Amino acid sequence: MKNKTRIPNWLAGILLLSGITILTANGVQAQNDAEGSKDPVLFTRMPGYQISRYDDLQFDQYEFRVSDSKTRIVEGHSLFIIYDANDNIQVPSPLQIGRNYINAAKSVGGQLVYEFHDPGEDVVVKVVKNNMETWAYVTANGNGSYSIHLIEKQTMKQDVIADASTMDKSIKESGKATLYGIYFDTGKADVKPESDATLKEIVKLLKNESNLKLYVVGHTDNTGTPDANMKLSQDRAMAVVNALVSKYAINANRLKAYGDGPTAPVMSNDSEEGRALNRRVELVKQ
Repeated sequence: MKNKTRIPNWLAGILLLSGITILTANGVQAQNDAEGSKDPVLFTRMPGYQISRYDDLQFDQYEFRVSDSKTRIVEGHSLFIIYDANDNIQVPSPLQIGRNYINAAKSVGGQLVYEFHDPGEDVVVKVVKNNMETWAYVTANGNGSYSIHLIEKQTMKQDVIADASTMDKSIKESGKATLYGIYFDTGKADVKPESDATLKEIVKLLKNESNLKLYVVGHTDNTGTPDANMKLSQDRAMAVVNALVSKYAINANRLKAYGDGPTAPVMSNDSEEGRALNRRVELVKQ
């Protein structure tokens, strides 16, 4: 007897009498869909529609409207899908399409962020589920097709790291080296395993420059209270020092942890992009 695909309880909430149907957690591709395309895990499609365009990017950004005068840029895994109506169906109104997605988001604890009706029906919804924040912009203009632009919010994986020679050059020229290859979970100070490549380059730098002593300085964005951010930045800097000392046998006398919190931004904190750049570790020559 074959095992049946198990549909998580939170995904089952997407089943609506008004039209959107359930799919398995891996997505479903209909016979006439564009090659390699599938519905996103969070939403299926209106009945009688096929996918004519499917763009799947590991990391991108999209500017979502959140009010009449404000937008918000969200970065992460990006899907852009265009759905076209099959020839044999009665095309739903733009309002019906928009309300389906609003109801689907609300059924799994999400919320309507913004809705506007000119020239068709455009809605922005947000769902936070299982530690994933998903934003979706659905637009329908009554021409037999509609589109959805979806971002699963995440921080970009840093594929390019500063090597020891780059750090050395930066410290000699400016007195410091800025690092984006040391990772922490939100609000926490535990150095994540994917930081090892950067830590090894710091070790190489310190071995190549045997007289070099460093301040390891933690920086945060301005999210949260100043006091909490100052403590978090200090704890993160100390965690880096501890990792270098305990894991790589660096002499503790060569390193001193310091937390700057949100007091020395390199970009404006008004955008997610700026906040991501402000969350960093710097090596400063003592």
